[in-house]
Amino acid sequence: RARRGDRARDAPTFALRSAMDRVLQYNFGYLPPRAGLASDLPLSHLAAEILGPRSKKMKTAAGADARNGAGQKAALERRCVNYVRVLSAEMVQAANSGHPGAPMGCAPMAHVLWSGVMSYDPADPEWINRDRFVLSNGHACALLYSMLHLTGYGVSIDDLKQFRQLDSITPGHPENGVTPGVEVSTGPLGQGISNGVGLAMAQAHLGATFNREGFSLIDNFTYVICGDGCMQEGISSEACSLAGHLQLGRLIVLYDDNKIQIDGATSLAFSEDVGKRYEAYGWQVITVHDGDNSLESLRIAIERAQSDLYRPTLLRISTTIGFGSAKQGTAGVHGAPLGHADLATLKSSFGFDEAQFFAVPSDVQAAYRAAGAAGTAKHASWKALLGEYAAAHPALAAEFERRRAGELPAGWREALASLEWDKPLATRQSSQLVLNKLCEVVPELVGGSADLTPSNLTKFKGAADFQAASPEGRYIRFGVREHAMAALCNGMHAYGMLRPFCATFLNFFGYAAGAVRVSALSHFGVLYIATHDSIGLGEDGPTHQPVEALVNLRATPNLLTLRPADANEVVGAYMVAMERPKTPAVIALSRQGCANLAGSRAEAVARGAYVLRQAAGGPPQLVLVGTGSEVQTLEQAVPLLEGVRVQLVSMPCCELFDSQPREYKHEVLPPGVPVLAMEALAAEGWCKYAHSVIGMRSFGCSAPAKEVQKRFGFTADNAALRARELLRHYANKPAPDLLDRPDNYRGRRAHAAGAGGAERRQRHAAVAARPRSEVGASALLRNAARAQRSSPPPLPILW
Repeated sequence: RARRGDRARDAPTFALRSAMDRVLQYNFGYLPPRAGLASDLPLSHLAAEILGPRSKKMKTAAGADARNGAGQKAALERRCVNYVRVLSAEMVQAANSGHPGAPMGCAPMAHVLWSGVMSYDPADPEWINRDRFVLSNGHACALLYSMLHLTGYGVSIDDLKQFRQLDSITPGHPENGVTPGVEVSTGPLGQGISNGVGLAMAQAHLGATFNREGFSLIDNFTYVICGDGCMQEGISSEACSLAGHLQLGRLIVLYDDNKIQIDGATSLAFSEDVGKRYEAYGWQVITVHDGDNSLESLRIAIERAQSDLYRPTLLRISTTIGFGSAKQGTAGVHGAPLGHADLATLKSSFGFDEAQFFAVPSDVQAAYRAAGAAGTAKHASWKALLGEYAAAHPALAAEFERRRAGELPAGWREALASLEWDKPLATRQSSQLVLNKLCEVVPELVGGSADLTPSNLTKFKGAADFQAASPEGRYIRFGVREHAMAALCNGMHAYGMLRPFCATFLNFFGYAAGAVRVSALSHFGVLYIATHDSIGLGEDGPTHQPVEALVNLRATPNLLTLRPADANEVVGAYMVAMERPKTPAVIALSRQGCANLAGSRAEAVARGAYVLRQAAGGPPQLVLVGTGSEVQTLEQAVPLLEGVRVQLVSMPCCELFDSQPREYKHEVLPPGVPVLAMEALAAEGWCKYAHSVIGMRSFGCSAPAKEVQKRFGFTADNAALRARELLRHYANKPAPDLLDRPDNYRGRRAHAAGAGGAERRQRHAAVAARPRSEVGASALLRNAARAQRSSPPPLPILW
């Protein structure tokens, strides 16, 4: 794996240091260090620090001049670091809210990364081969916003002043799509470092796919800053274990080991040796003992990390939280402003005017803008390389550009439409066939299962495993790591040029819920394949039978939950998911067989619900509606309702149905007609559509599937019985129109599902630019229109 040219030029210096270490070790061995000097840095570096620049052994005339220049540079760097501390603290103070301690402690790390280590282009934050930076301890986001402003991204000083304010692009925790330069949404601890593993996996896969001799198009590093909280969260252990297994050498994690958390010292609850744990994962672990002051130690540690491309690296960096504050080193500086007096003292001690706020010194600004300009130059060199690559490998270059543009391959829908179904299949089985066809024509689809491949049926034909020796493989063995699995997919999606999928039982998406929520918040169109989707899985019993799962998923904004009833609807579910790259989708699939329903249509899934069978002989007197495997049960109930005009409806996706026009929804669920719903999961939520529900109101039980279904009433006979009870209930009164609600208008859910961060920013700007009188007039007009409406009908009784 070729390194970049600019990094390769630094290799001789590092090689010389390493050679010196070998000589010293051979002749003298590594002598026990004095207290406080233990380090994993090269011994030659430690010797230089001990001797110091004033040692007579190191003095020469040329050395004196060099030291003068180096001293000026070091002084400027210290000034830059200290100003980042001040600026971060000012943001928190101005908002009277936030976390100043971690930004002040991590400022040296951020400075070293952004001033010379990382490759990035502030003029084009989406450059595909940029180094990725993840702030996993997202509460420290004042640090990230400071660096984005200082290096020239589209984050102004006024944006910093609006930290944590309504409609600002500097929210209380980083949100991708809102702030240019933010890769992933972090704040829930452990998510960011796990996203970082996913970003490194994407780089490894795309590099193996597209790089050719002489053309290292994809060779970026992923840098993560994390804290003690991230190390304590289980998700980070899952993700970093897999990172070590996959030998992701371009992943470098800077661990802010400040030994403080909200409750106080980490020793209250956290006494393990983190370094030994990561060594056991297969990581290189390097300790830096003076993360507050020694920028050179940080640089050398990062050089060592970059030089080992066969192991991810953990830099364990000792820092002081809130460095420079009167409250430094205590939990008191973690999550509250410093206060004006402490902030003034901090500024004065660092040599800045305590009376000035958000006043970036010109020398600091120039230093960081020069670093940003150097990144823009690197991007220009990369573009030239891409041009040469296109000339040498035109077919690969065309595929590269298609993926960069986010375009799906031509003919992918037609490929799915060509599938034919000649026998009943469990929807997980039809999913296997659909996924096989999809992966055949969409090469950016990558993913796998949480150790349930034979049950989820997600391994597609010809798929090689993604392993350390074969990163070009598209099938990922996530292991029993559901939470990390979803977070890794978020990271891969964030990288670009890939469409990740992952799978487990629907019930075990409860383990992954935190990361699935971040998918929705981040607008990452991850495909979640959830098999064994109801009590119909049978013998495994209530520990495995999902009851509440769909309620939780359907309540999540910008998340589509699709439960197809047969093979045609499975095709439609995948079509819907693939066409929405900014909306994650959970496709819930059955273990038991599902008949191919007469009237089912793949294209109808996009409307959320549709009429599967019209009532015969006139307008419907009853509507039966269901999802998944229960639709066939309702179909079997229709002949049992002799003399009743029944309309049969399949509702594979409630969220899509909610976004349809009211006229269409009334075609599917006609006003005044009683509606009976059936779903072998929780009954909660169906009161939006149905007057009576056959659903779960308890956990399930362990028995063969048909016996479980009979026990809880999921049979055609019970459906017919409950339908006649419903008809008797409304024999002398009209059934209320449950869709006649003022909040039930077209587009509410669709708008939430499709609006990305950039669109939110545009809307915020448009509203802010409108005169207050115009905004007020619009409100008055709306109120007048409401007053002129005719009297509404009586509110329906909903219980």
